[in-house]
Amino acid sequence: MAEQWSRKRGILAELANGHFVSGEVLAEKLGVSRTAIANHISGLEEYGVDIYCVKGKGYKLSNPLSLVDESTLKSTISQRCFYFDEIPSTNAFILKHAEELDSGDICVAEYQSAGRGRRGRTWVSPYGCHLYFSMYWQFPQGMAQAMGLSLVVACSIVSVLEQLDVADVGVKWPNDIYLGGKKLAGVLIEMTGQTDSECSLVIGVGLNMAMSEQHGNAIDQPWSDLTSLAKMPSKTELLALLQRQLQQDLYLFQNEGLAPFQQRWEAADLFIGQQIKLLIGTDEVHGISKGIDKQGAVVLETADGVKSFIGGEISLRKAD
Repeated sequence: MAEQWSRKRGILAELANGHFVSGEVLAEKLGVSRTAIANHISGLEEYGVDIYCVKGKGYKLSNPLSLVDESTLKSTISQRCFYFDEIPSTNAFILKHAEELDSGDICVAEYQSAGRGRRGRTWVSPYGCHLYFSMYWQFPQGMAQAMGLSLVVACSIVSVLEQLDVADVGVKWPNDIYLGGKKLAGVLIEMTGQTDSECSLVIGVGLNMAMSEQHGNAIDQPWSDLTSLAKMPSKTELLALLQRQLQQDLYLFQNEGLAPFQQRWEAADLFIGQQIKLLIGTDEVHGISKGIDKQGAVVLETADGVKSFIGGEISLRKAD
């Protein structure tokens, strides 16, 4: 498996300049047959890499790929990093190995065969196109201590993007990250343990870097990626910054709760002061968004007064 991915990554490295490269040139540089090159190209396409093939010209990437430099990433962050070309789910890996991990350890993959989003949705995870990683964390006081955690994670992601001069970034309760009014990143937090004693959790992040038209068409909501930036950040740099910012913010949250993050959240909140609706099962609640409270609940000024709402099955939408 490792050798197969070494060949595929070698092909991608040759195609990284954005120009057509012939199968003959690729075969010569990688020391394999042209048939092997064609098979590897087909394999990459099955993993979601969009490659143009033009007779007489060769192969070309339709979108830029940013692959992780594993050695640089591991030498840059202070905690352990588990890196894979492919894996079913980075969250599932962390949960499976939780007893062996320390807070701040991360799992990174270029491709997820079973990536997941909130509320059981599939997270589209084509190889190398986006950022997929999960971080392990442990709260000594149990699940109750993690109340509002998803908002903290969203604040961390916004902070990192702003450090990279990404403008027009905002958040939608509880943890969606938007760029230019369209979804850029999502967060999935899963926990194991007790309400009032030690608990382990995994923080999964998916962030769109370079979406192809093919995969964009399969997504059922407006999306954005980083291709519009004047300079695309490297995935390695982005991951290192995210790991450090999350670790810093999670220690602060663990010691002081949500209070230090309320101002950061409200500065990025796309819907504060606007008419919104909350979808709660088959019910809808309408009102004006007033931000969040100390527990991380969304606060609405409704016809029946100011009320707070919290729960994993609540979706926030702009009022029609």
